Amino acid sequence: VQLQAFGGGLVQAGDSLRLSCAASGDTFSTYYMGWFRQAPGKEREFVAGIGRSDSSSYYSDFVKGRFAVSRDNAKNTVYLQMNSLEPEDTAVYYCAAVRPGFIQWRPSTMNYWGKGTLVTVSS
Repeated sequence: VQLQAFGGGLVQAGDSLRLSCAASGDTFSTYYMGWFRQAPGKEREFVAGIGRSDSSSYYSDFVKGRFAVSRDNAKNTVYLQMNSLEPEDTAVYYCAAVRPGFIQWRPSTMNYWGKGTLVTVSS
């Protein structure tokens, strides 16, 4: 599966932004989907993940209550709604796909990656 994230940009602290990740192929619905981010000089980290339907979602502590992940299998797209953005959220955001099984939301366990989209939050 090929992935492409988009929707990043420059926003101010407190603003909202929605990222999208479009997937190619007809097997999108079989994958768990994740969002990761990488800030300059830091390792890539898990942000949010979602199961094969909207029924299960997972979040890192630092985004709980602010970010929401969702997916539309009919459109082969996963979304990341980001609210109350903070300067610390500045990073390149990546979407990733992982085959079902014992899911560990770590970069090393993802099967496919999309190119990232840059989110910059100014104070």
